[in-house]
Amino acid sequence: MQKNNVLTALFLLVLMVQCKEESKSAQKEENNSPISEVSESTADTTSILIEQPENVNAPDGMVWIPGGEFTQGAVKGDKMAMEHEKPAHKVKLDGFFMDETEVTNAQFAQFVKETGYVTVAERAIDWEEMKTQVPEGTPKPHDSILQPGSLTFKKTKSSVPNLYDFSQWWNWTIGANWKHPNGPGSSIEGKDNEPVVQVAYEDALAYCEWAGRRLPTEAEWERAARGNKTESIYFWGDDDSNLSQMANTWEGEFPVTNTKADGFEQRAKVKSYPPNDFGLYDMAGNVWEWTSDWYNTNYYKELGALNGPVVNPQGAATAYNPSMPYAKEKVMRGGSFLCNASYCASYRISSRMASSLDSSLEHLGFRTVATVDMLAGNK
Repeated sequence: MQKNNVLTALFLLVLMVQCKEESKSAQKEENNSPISEVSESTADTTSILIEQPENVNAPDGMVWIPGGEFTQGAVKGDKMAMEHEKPAHKVKLDGFFMDETEVTNAQFAQFVKETGYVTVAERAIDWEEMKTQVPEGTPKPHDSILQPGSLTFKKTKSSVPNLYDFSQWWNWTIGANWKHPNGPGSSIEGKDNEPVVQVAYEDALAYCEWAGRRLPTEAEWERAARGNKTESIYFWGDDDSNLSQMANTWEGEFPVTNTKADGFEQRAKVKSYPPNDFGLYDMAGNVWEWTSDWYNTNYYKELGALNGPVVNPQGAATAYNPSMPYAKEKVMRGGSFLCNASYCASYRISSRMASSLDSSLEHLGFRTVATVDMLAGNK
């Protein structure tokens, strides 16, 4: 089997791992696609928890995100906003606690030590399961390729005319996992405070269960990232001239040359950049973060059509992406060290992308949240 065919089969499992514009054909198909079965409450009388209760202390490493109403989605004047960030819509949320940083290698290592957990990227590949997620008739890759591993980034040697063909800069790397995020020759030794990556959705959920936490909804994530910047493109405002001081992103020509103007080629230690209004770090750049919402291309349109603010939305009831019909995807937020202005600028607050449940990548991690009810239940 030719290398390109192997990569094609494997890349179908990744599905939307990087920023890319929705195709025109997908936008047309969207109009006739299944609805996402929105069943959210829009009752104005719903009581919202705004302030942190006096009798509830913030867990170590977490901060309180005040409840209230905000506008989710692309703000006016954001020329980089994609169609799936629109329309902006009103949301009301209860307050909650959120990790001030992405979950780190040290924290994930403690979880693994105590539970013996084995991540998806470390497990044997089941072709019978894998082929249910790719087009019928997709040839089976050679057994030498179907070995535990994950996707790692590679620079290209020259300019790339088509920035939507992400197979040009992603490699299927046998032996890549959370302990070896860039492949067998890499290590997390001495990188305790970098965000853990190469974790699939299932891995993030397992950590949450161990920690007594959960993943944030997409609405919670955006509320937390936005802080008090209700109409801003970035968490610090609308000026991107100071990007290198505010976030870990790709500066230079993607994916050829990274100038490292922000000080990093790959992942940065958490808290390497200023926090936002709520005291949260790396809500822009560094690594993408899982949320609990299914990715459905219709969802924002349906929320925008509702009368009144949506209260504590839980995301679409079903996954739907006409561009990737064989995958069940979750929304990821925040952008990463691979995001570039010429490509997608996903360090913007409203930016959103999707990744399949079993995808683990060297630029995708997570952070957790906890509610007052959850903490009360743990007492």
